[in-house]
Amino acid sequence: MIARLLLLLACLGFAPGLGPSQAQGLRPPADLVRASLAAEPQAVAGGTPFTLAVTMKLKPGWHVYWRNPGDSGLPPEITWTLPAGFGTGGIRWPAPHRIPIATLMNYGYEGEVTLLVPVSPPPSLDPAEPVRLAGKLTYLVCETECIPGSADLSLTLPVGKATPDPANAALFARARAALPVAPVWPQRLSREGDRIRLDFAASGLKPDSIKSAAYFPYAETAIDNAAEQTLSVDDQGLHLTLTRGDDKTFPGSLPGVLTVGEETGNGVVRLAFAYGDEPATTLSANAPASSGAPSYPADQPTLLASIGLALLGGLILNLMPCVFPVLSIKVLGLVRQSGESLGRVRLHGLAYTAGVLASFLGLAGLLIGLKGGGASLGWGFQLQSAPVVAGLAYLLVAVGLSLSGVFSLGGRFAGIGDGLTRRAGLSGSFFTGVLATLVATPCTAPFMGAAVGFALTQGPAVALAVFAALGLGLSLPFLALTLWPGAVRILPRPGAWMETLKQALAFPVYATAAWLIWVLAQQVDARGLFAALIGVVLVGFAAWAWERSRNATPVGERIFQGLAGLAVIAVVTLGFGLSQQPALSTAQAASEGTEPFSRTRLDALRDARHPVFVNLTAAWCITCAVNETTSLSRPSVQAAMRAKGVTYLKGDWTNQNPEITRLLEDYGRSGVPLYLLYTQGEPQVLPQILTEGTVLEALSAIPDRTAAVR
Repeated sequence: MIARLLLLLACLGFAPGLGPSQAQGLRPPADLVRASLAAEPQAVAGGTPFTLAVTMKLKPGWHVYWRNPGDSGLPPEITWTLPAGFGTGGIRWPAPHRIPIATLMNYGYEGEVTLLVPVSPPPSLDPAEPVRLAGKLTYLVCETECIPGSADLSLTLPVGKATPDPANAALFARARAALPVAPVWPQRLSREGDRIRLDFAASGLKPDSIKSAAYFPYAETAIDNAAEQTLSVDDQGLHLTLTRGDDKTFPGSLPGVLTVGEETGNGVVRLAFAYGDEPATTLSANAPASSGAPSYPADQPTLLASIGLALLGGLILNLMPCVFPVLSIKVLGLVRQSGESLGRVRLHGLAYTAGVLASFLGLAGLLIGLKGGGASLGWGFQLQSAPVVAGLAYLLVAVGLSLSGVFSLGGRFAGIGDGLTRRAGLSGSFFTGVLATLVATPCTAPFMGAAVGFALTQGPAVALAVFAALGLGLSLPFLALTLWPGAVRILPRPGAWMETLKQALAFPVYATAAWLIWVLAQQVDARGLFAALIGVVLVGFAAWAWERSRNATPVGERIFQGLAGLAVIAVVTLGFGLSQQPALSTAQAASEGTEPFSRTRLDALRDARHPVFVNLTAAWCITCAVNETTSLSRPSVQAAMRAKGVTYLKGDWTNQNPEITRLLEDYGRSGVPLYLLYTQGEPQVLPQILTEGTVLEALSAIPDRTAAVR
């Protein structure tokens, strides 16, 4: 994971190879991608479906992505603006190619690619009004660096007989020839340890004639994309052995595309077969309800509204369990500083605010950069990394030990632990703001989702403005306390009671660290959890050894400090050595009455017009845990889902999952929770803060399954 993020940063041009013209706005030069739009018919007839072709011609050496981009990248997306009554279906994707980039494997296209999009006009059209078809194409184009780009496409067609346009006949013929066709060889899936074996009953193949074969699953986490796909051909058919990916549960099926290179008398011919239904991924501003195309919520906020929502969401973050202990510690520090001048106290408030704002802007910059490089990330993305969760837990254990009086770091470490609250220096206040931001990232407050989701769909300037407003909201209560002279005067005088309160505040910090260890237990296996717990013991040992060094002889001081340093090195080594496991297994999901979310499963249920409830959650999301306890796990809600025949899909975002990130982005969100109830047409988006009544009211609109059967 760490190597992948570093590679994405390099791809974005944070490496020296990015030129100045590319660094400004990350807009691709005009010759990198030339996009065009063409229609198959010469005119549009009412009620007669037709096909559009979006062609992308790429500069040699550059590539764009398939619907499953592989280890990194983003697929092209099209947002259509069509006349009233028109609708579009999903993109029909040509068979992709494997494109290796360093240690990663991407799936995509080089040279030229044409994406076909079906269009359904209304039953009747006015012959006097030509039809204008327009779309916004967005894409990520990559070589050694990745650059996001876009193109505005449009064409106007007359209303008349929908006869094919001879000028475009060759284009559409080539595009259809590149599409995978229905399979002619049955597929069988089996397991060989950590490997997946695909057997295709292609009897009669000549082994010498099959030059290559590759399988491209629709699910982004199904296989290890970079691992070798071992091919063999015998009398029984064609066999491919793949390595399982991040999802270590064995799949019941593996929809995707098989490509085969076969030697014929006229050279090598590439065949492509589609196994399973390919989900639609086109964004359409006015697609019909049956098209399967997601659309953004109608109440997408404006910039001013997003800044206001971010400010309000930041204020509410102060009341979240993950932030409140740190804020309490800082208020205790303010009590200790109440004897100082008002000007000095105000500087502490400004320093704390600067720490919060610097952290939020840094986090926003990293998130924007990584998303621009093709990473599927959102709010709280760093907590999808087990080493980050472990590191944050260790930091909070150290802070708690300092508050408990086990050790004191002293002046050289003013920004950490006890120095955050006991030093008069402004650096302590600044780093308290940094710590508050770190522990705030697992929380999603009301109003935050829409604001952050909007920010991450806009340019860098807008995104940074929204994140700055979020940080200002988080820091505002403490800042106001320091700027208002009356508040400082009413604070109690420093005294012995402060030491008792300081030690008492250690326990909510320990509780937060324990919760992070619980989150870590959802990300790693039993061996990894044991290693993480040993890390907690080593943090305690390092604190004890450091404190012993303070009153030891010169030789003893060096020995104890050396032991503390070795313990810290061991903690860092253990943290970075943690390997992640899938957060929600199929067996665990079944025991909870749910199914693990996948886009393939969702689309299959929607195609069957089956009601679906989608819960996108994460172990580190406190709001999600509260909603599941108070609403979704209630017997009345579960009984209502059974009565209505609702399939409950649970998407666990504890670990990185590009499919979940993509669905969040489809609905203008950057993080969990997200609750979607699919009945017919576009889903109902439920509030981020649920109540039992809210869920039951949404479910009441679905007819009972028993009544439907009668």
